[in-house]
Amino acid sequence: MKILPYLPIHIATTHLVSRKKTTIVAILGVTFGIAMFIIMISFMTGINDFLSETTLTSTAHIRLYNDVELAKTTITDKYYNNPNHLTVIHSPRPKNELPKLKNGLHVAEQLKKQPEVLAVSPTVSSQVFYNYGPTQLNGILTGVDILAEDRMFDLKPKMRSGEIEDLLAGSDAILMGIGLAKKLNVKKGDKVIVSTPLGGTLTLIIAGTFSYGVGAIDNSRSYATLQTVQKILGQSSSYITDINLKLKDINQAKSFAPQYASSFGYTAEDWETANATILVSFVIRNALTIVVVTTLLIVAGFGIYNIMSMTINEKMKDIAILKATGFAGKDVVSIFMSQAVIIGISGALLGLVIGFVVSKFLNSLPFDGGEFLAMDHFPVAFEVKHYAFGIAFGILTTFFAGWFPSRKAAKIDPVRILRG
Repeated sequence: MKILPYLPIHIATTHLVSRKKTTIVAILGVTFGIAMFIIMISFMTGINDFLSETTLTSTAHIRLYNDVELAKTTITDKYYNNPNHLTVIHSPRPKNELPKLKNGLHVAEQLKKQPEVLAVSPTVSSQVFYNYGPTQLNGILTGVDILAEDRMFDLKPKMRSGEIEDLLAGSDAILMGIGLAKKLNVKKGDKVIVSTPLGGTLTLIIAGTFSYGVGAIDNSRSYATLQTVQKILGQSSSYITDINLKLKDINQAKSFAPQYASSFGYTAEDWETANATILVSFVIRNALTIVVVTTLLIVAGFGIYNIMSMTINEKMKDIAILKATGFAGKDVVSIFMSQAVIIGISGALLGLVIGFVVSKFLNSLPFDGGEFLAMDHFPVAFEVKHYAFGIAFGILTTFFAGWFPSRKAAKIDPVRILRG
């Protein structure tokens, strides 16, 4: 007997409506799983995107520097290697020599000509003490070509007072991290005394303040010109400690870093290596989210499986009558699969709506990142692919949850059931 195409769906709908409480429980199971997926994946992605953006705006794609190497031979091995003599040396001191890049400025000019390089910023960095009245704080003073540094890290939008060009107006000017300026209780125009561990001292005028949104930088870093930092360190104009590179394609940093290290004889560190801990935390958070949400949806799937199995057990006679009146096994499968799909689609759509509403609410909640991060609300990402994946996974879960009970219903022998 030929069955009308819409008849299995009509029967499936009738079954669902006749068991409202059971149907609602099944739909809510899917709804809860999908809503939790949307909320968690949106929140975790928002955090990852925020931290990734913050990290990339404060880290060079590749950093060239000279690593500290321990001597493989001792003084005694070098000068007193006579086995017949006993030599004793008390409290050996390392050489009082600052790390530097040999021919650093020349190498920087060569790197600017490389087709894959977007920006190059040679720098001089040193640990210093900032003194303002009775307050003394330690931090890092970085000598830069401020315009090159702006091309590296887009510094202009990060300025909180003053302009980056103000650093070029005076020979003894300094741009200070906003967190450091607050701790010293200074503002634009104030003078601070900067001293190095080797005894160099210089009075600098604050030309402005900046914020990267990262406490580790804002609470310690300051910028001055290359010449200013070289002067306070007592070094020549060719003295360079680091070369920072920005590539046209950030994903090529890992492959170009060893090439530069081999070509110039420096240590090269790409941004992925420098931020390995943060990147690993991204992977862990994403994996945790997927595991939790998958578990929720599987639990919801088992709930649907149990409900469908109970329905089939209760509707044995109805199924037998249907098969006796001409319904084939595939028609019975269609009826119960239709129920599962209706539950899946209804639950998934409701879950998407609830997930979106809760995510919007989270995004509007104020949150103070304190000294560590410049954040005023919870970061939440709203990406279409998350919602598409959510509804697809919800329907897929309910499809498999309904498939096995439906196959069981299709194999029912109507003669045996009707005879009792």
